Amino acid sequence: MDYRTLKGVGTAELVIKKSVFIGYASPAKTEEEARAFISKIKAHHSDATHNVSAYLINDGKNFAVRYDDDGEPKGSAGKPVLKVIQNKGLSNVVVVVTRYFGGIKLGYGGLVKAYSDAASLAIENAGIVEVYETERFQVTFPYSLFHLVRETVENSGGRVVGEDYGELVTFTVETRKGEAEGLMELLTERTRGRVRLRRLFMSSFEGNL
Repeated sequence: MDYRTLKGVGTAELVIKKSVFIGYASPAKTEEEARAFISKIKAHHSDATHNVSAYLINDGKNFAVRYDDDGEPKGSAGKPVLKVIQNKGLSNVVVVVTRYFGGIKLGYGGLVKAYSDAASLAIENAGIVEVYETERFQVTFPYSLFHLVRETVENSGGRVVGEDYGELVTFTVETRKGEAEGLMELLTERTRGRVRLRRLFMSSFEGNL
């Protein structure tokens, strides 16, 4: 299953009418990881007025969506944070926005914007990556074909993830799932059959967006 998630933990801080909003965003592969992250932030900011949270877990097998307004008016905090996650097309992500009340009420619309902005900035700070299934194969060839093989692989969206140099050169090549067969045929065509090919295994890869 292909999906977009976060590269790491991101943070952001906003001050709006004397209220401080601190956003935290993190990847989370399971609901347990998401809850643990929320608990960690709540413990760190135990003196905060609110610790609003939301997460979305979807790995193709498990699906969970939760949000918590943590005392803010219903729908003004946790739900907007969840909508940011959804609007960015993310999965396996948890976001917590901590608020220290500054004495000036923001109103419903003001709260929605503040929590949304803090969540969005924290996510941007974390960085977004795409996770997708991959296939691998080995291609063995004479040294005279080195540049042709490498250029064909890279120009077709593949990656050389392993190299072995002996009497012949052997590249281990990785492609998106479903693309290996086409690249193998292209290599055979462009080298006029002077390569030896062997299928390997599937795995997953994270690529920066």
